[in-house]
Amino acid sequence: MADKKIIDNHPYIHYNKTVLSEQEMMERSLSFYEMMDSRRSVREFSDRSVPKAVIENLIKTASTAPSGAHKQPWTFCVIENPEIKKQIRIAAEQEELQSYESRMSSDWLEDLKPLGTDWRKPFLETAPYLIVVFKRIYELDPDGNKKNNYYVQESVGIAVGFLLSAIHNAGLVSLTHTPSPMNFLTKTLKRPINEKPFLLIPVGYPAEDCWVPDIKRKDLAAISIFY
Repeated sequence: MADKKIIDNHPYIHYNKTVLSEQEMMERSLSFYEMMDSRRSVREFSDRSVPKAVIENLIKTASTAPSGAHKQPWTFCVIENPEIKKQIRIAAEQEELQSYESRMSSDWLEDLKPLGTDWRKPFLETAPYLIVVFKRIYELDPDGNKKNNYYVQESVGIAVGFLLSAIHNAGLVSLTHTPSPMNFLTKTLKRPINEKPFLLIPVGYPAEDCWVPDIKRKDLAAISIFY
């Protein structure tokens, strides 16, 4: 069988997925679930360095996510520079302070209490890397004309899911941080007008004395319906 062919003037490759036994599927699915079930959002980071090649592999993994019309509408900005991290922390804390003092409802603040979070974000400077994910609303050709991207929000969300899984699989920790509004990230990182900030993710090792909330995940019956 040929490995490649042309269909409607577009190249295709033969996809040969190894079929696992039911036992192997069960073992793999359970092992992956148990690994991911140990994932936690961390707010106490070590400043221990992480090899840049590891971060590159994590981003390459995120980029394997499916996207609308395979437009891959994302940009992953990786920040290691201490001065830029400091700028981001200052701007993020300004927005977060306003949110905690006036933007968030009382119910929202009450729901956050078990997580032990507030407007202070020291991890933005402590973590060795920050990954700021931007969604590319559209593309610009060399003449400045707009080219559509499709299902941008969904595509970038899936890519972030891949990224978080890859981070955990690599033995590192992360936090999905969404200071609102996030327009300061566009300005700080000098991103073009077709990109909008989607998520800010500190990445690194947990602090030596790191504590996380004892969360309870919903059980299968509460999150699924089988027809």
